[in-house]
Amino acid sequence: MSLSRIFTTRWGPILTGIVVGVLAPILVKLGNPGNMGICVACFSRDIAGALGLHRATTVQYIRPEIIGFVLGSLVAALLFREFKPRTGSAPLVRFLLGMFAVIGALVFLGCPWRAYLRLSGGDWNAIVGILGLAVGIGLGIVFLRMGFSLGRNRPAPTALGWVMPLLMIGLLLLLIFAPQFGRDADGKLTGPIFLSAKGPGSLHAPLLISLGAGLLIGILAQRSRFCTVGGVRDLVLLRDAHLFSGIVALILAAFVTNLLLGQFKPGFEGQPIAQTNQLWNFGGMVLAGLAFTLAGGCPGRQLIMSGEGDGDAAVFALGMIVGAGFAHNFSLVSSTAGPGPYGPAAVIFGLVICAAIGLTMRERAV
Repeated sequence: MSLSRIFTTRWGPILTGIVVGVLAPILVKLGNPGNMGICVACFSRDIAGALGLHRATTVQYIRPEIIGFVLGSLVAALLFREFKPRTGSAPLVRFLLGMFAVIGALVFLGCPWRAYLRLSGGDWNAIVGILGLAVGIGLGIVFLRMGFSLGRNRPAPTALGWVMPLLMIGLLLLLIFAPQFGRDADGKLTGPIFLSAKGPGSLHAPLLISLGAGLLIGILAQRSRFCTVGGVRDLVLLRDAHLFSGIVALILAAFVTNLLLGQFKPGFEGQPIAQTNQLWNFGGMVLAGLAFTLAGGCPGRQLIMSGEGDGDAAVFALGMIVGAGFAHNFSLVSSTAGPGPYGPAAVIFGLVICAAIGLTMRERAV
């Protein structure tokens, strides 16, 4: 059996999980923020800041890993004839779900990928977040069993499938050239691209290594259908551990890699870019898990599908970037000191909205 075919078997998610689990701690060693080798929510927040959608100067950077996910998926989809442009499945609702998913994740301070990576690095706060994620996915499963559906997408013109990859190429060019068109009050050149000089946004692995890691993960995840939310959903809903095995592999591989690199530091206090308010660590991930489940996959999976030509997944991913900007501008994001002033209220509001979506958007019997 060829290597490419292995990733379409039951070994695919396991091997993809191992690759992610090894690469993420290495990216931390090479410069990415602690326990954040890969985090789609945090990286979306950084991209939002780099584009000026928020002005938190410590979290502004165009993360090449995100670009690599989409372009790697595109390459794999083209090579294996799985590039199928499609759209039309409640895109506006998906955009809203993307916004609420990232808001919940930024209250916790991490997407599902980072929750597992934080755990593997010894951050015990992640345990509460993962429990919240499981509850959120469980709520989503309840709605699925009640007939929830965003409807079916339909084939779309080929040009639509290239929109998201071209946007990623545009982001890459903006990162490389970092144009400065305006001037601030002191007359210094500024914008439209903003890059952090300090804080998490200033911490990053070398561009080519980050991009290469993203491309590799994008290719493998496209072939294996790797999904950190779908794994839990399928285990509960279908009693199918195919995707869940990838989550276990990710955690174990990252744990071993962190140990080898001297990055395993167990405890609750003093963890990098983490907060210890367990109520809202839990609540934030309940919201994120529910929104991801209703949308049909974790944030990484959404990026991978957008590379395959799925316009609905691309809308969700863009909703995450815009939502991250809103989260900072409206003081919803947590910090190491705890939840933002309005973060808890946003989580409650988001849960109400997502529950309303789950209850009202159902397939009608024919």
